[in-house]
Amino acid sequence: MEQVRLGIIGVGNMGSGHCENILAGKTPEIRLAAVADRREARRDWAKGRLGEGVAVFTEGSQLIQSGLCDAVLIAVPHYQHPVLAKEAFAQGLHVMCEKPAGVYTKAVREMNAAADESGRVFGMMFNQRTNCLYREMRRMVQGGELGELKRVNWIITDWYRTQIYYDSGDWRATWDGEGGGVLLNQCPHQLDLLQWICGLPTKVQAFCQEGKWHDIEVEDDVTAYLEFANGATGVFVTTTGDAPGTNRFEVSGTLGKLVCEDGKLTFWKLKEDERTFCREAKEGFAMPEMEKLQVETDGENPQHVRVLNAFAANILRGEPLVADGREGINGLTLSNAMHLSSWLQKPVGIPFDEELFLNELNKRRANSRKKAGADITFSTEGTY
Repeated sequence: MEQVRLGIIGVGNMGSGHCENILAGKTPEIRLAAVADRREARRDWAKGRLGEGVAVFTEGSQLIQSGLCDAVLIAVPHYQHPVLAKEAFAQGLHVMCEKPAGVYTKAVREMNAAADESGRVFGMMFNQRTNCLYREMRRMVQGGELGELKRVNWIITDWYRTQIYYDSGDWRATWDGEGGGVLLNQCPHQLDLLQWICGLPTKVQAFCQEGKWHDIEVEDDVTAYLEFANGATGVFVTTTGDAPGTNRFEVSGTLGKLVCEDGKLTFWKLKEDERTFCREAKEGFAMPEMEKLQVETDGENPQHVRVLNAFAANILRGEPLVADGREGINGLTLSNAMHLSSWLQKPVGIPFDEELFLNELNKRRANSRKKAGADITFSTEGTY
């Protein structure tokens, strides 16, 4: 096999972007073989834009069973991610899944088991892991350059969305259609990065405000407190209602502080461990000596194209993925814990009771409102 024959299930905002990247020759080891979408307007777009060599289906299951593809990329509403992935694995296909891995961890755990049983390649579209800033943060934190973790703060409020965004699809911003709001749609990348760089916390206390800034039933404003196994603490703040917003990721350890903001990574490096200095200092107002450094990176940030090229290289030659699909459960665990904490109005430990979470989610799904979507597709260029 010289090229992977890829089928894309869902050619809305994200799926159409992947199509364009492939058509532009940015993924030389991938050939677009088929697409599927339930919306007639998107199928018409595919027939006009993708050419006669790309088969167009109504249902993802039809594409999976067609025999035209070696692998599928799943870019449909969140509840369907595990369902379609399991179908594809059963058919012997490799799978790349858009974020999030699913809506609730129990379903994702079943998807991961299906991946294990199939022996096929399973990737997750965590394109932000290709960003040189986050890659360097992970290297420094995991490598011990910050010492022992003390504090994690991420304010990620530059996810501004208008009402027409939420009105654009009948599934958007509903418990039954999407399964959540900003935590499940916009922030899976940040929740993945937070745990990828700093590890999963062991306890969460979250306050998720539903429909605070928009006419929606799910959360569009979240503030969460985190506790880690070593006693470190953290705060995670996000919303789709702030304009202008902020994206500042700060990690503090006993050897200094890292701040990622405005496309730069800054390291305040202590001359000695703060815990040692605190115990041995002879002056009450003394401050450890430090230097402020601009962290150099390789400057590369290839995003979705890098994830797809690594996926193809893994299938063809066994080269590493950007993100193994099984890792999708980690950020979702953090998201589910935040939701459950807010619903129960109390701290939630990780791991949490998955059946309790599903029961609480299903209560909200049962009362989820039905709405008519405007069937609008927006460009996502530059937003992820």
